[in-house]
Amino acid sequence: MDLGLQGKVALITGGSKGIGLATAIAMSREGAKVAICARNEEQLQEAARHIAGLTGGQVLAVQADVTSEDDCRRAVEKTVHELGGIDILVNNAGTSAAKPFEQVGTEVWRYDLELKLFGAIHCSRYAIPYMREAGGGSIVNITTSAAKTPPASSLPTSVSRAAGQALTNAMSKDLAGDGIRVNTVCIGKIRSDQLEKAWQREAPELTWEEYARDSRHAIPLGRIGDAEEAASVITFLSSQAASYVTGTSVNIDGGKGEAL
Repeated sequence: MDLGLQGKVALITGGSKGIGLATAIAMSREGAKVAICARNEEQLQEAARHIAGLTGGQVLAVQADVTSEDDCRRAVEKTVHELGGIDILVNNAGTSAAKPFEQVGTEVWRYDLELKLFGAIHCSRYAIPYMREAGGGSIVNITTSAAKTPPASSLPTSVSRAAGQALTNAMSKDLAGDGIRVNTVCIGKIRSDQLEKAWQREAPELTWEEYARDSRHAIPLGRIGDAEEAASVITFLSSQAASYVTGTSVNIDGGKGEAL
C-alpha cells in the first residue's frame, strides 16, 4: 500500500530511541523527510546516522528539550527551514513516571505536565500555522492506554496522558476545517529501555523473549510489543491512507487496556 508519504516532512519528538526512532525509520522508508529531536545530542546524532544508513533518506537532528517553549519553536522552525515545511508532527517525547499519589511531589507533577502535555501544546502551536498554509497536515499525540482507565500508583503519568487525550479530542474539532487531522496512539507495554531494566531486575534468568511472554504481564496477546509495531500504526495515522481519520485514539497494548 502506498501511504502517500513521499516527500512529506515529519517532525518526531523523542526521536532518538524507542518508539520515536522506530517511527522515524518507518516514515523515512516511506519516502518522508524526517526531523528528530531529543535532549541528548550524542544519542540524537547517532540516531540520525542510523536512520539515514538504513533508509537513505533525508534526516535532520535537532537538539531540543520540549519542556522549553523556545526549544519547541526552534525545532519546528529549523525543520521548516531545513526540510521545506512540516506536514506531520508526532508528539512522542516522554518518560514513564508512576507512583502512588502521596509519593508524587509538586515538582514531579510540574515536570511531567511540562514534558508530556505542554511539550505537545507548544510543538503543535508552532507547527499548525505551517500546516494550515500548506493546506493540511497530521498531528499524532502519543499517550498511554492507562490514561483511559488509570490503575493505582500510576501518577503522574496517567493524569498528564489523560490530559493529552482531551487535548487531541478538542484540537481535532478545532482544526478539522483546516484539513489538519489530530489523533492519539495509546501505548501499553512496548519494549523500551525501562522495560529492559525491569527484565534485568525482575527475571535476569530469562531471555528477553521468555520475559516478554511471561504471564505476569497479563497481556491477552501473550507478549510485550515491539517499537516497530507502534511505529506502523503511528505512520499509518500520519499518512494519506488515514485521510478520513481524526479525533480518535488507537490502543497499542496487546488487548490489555480496559477501554476502547
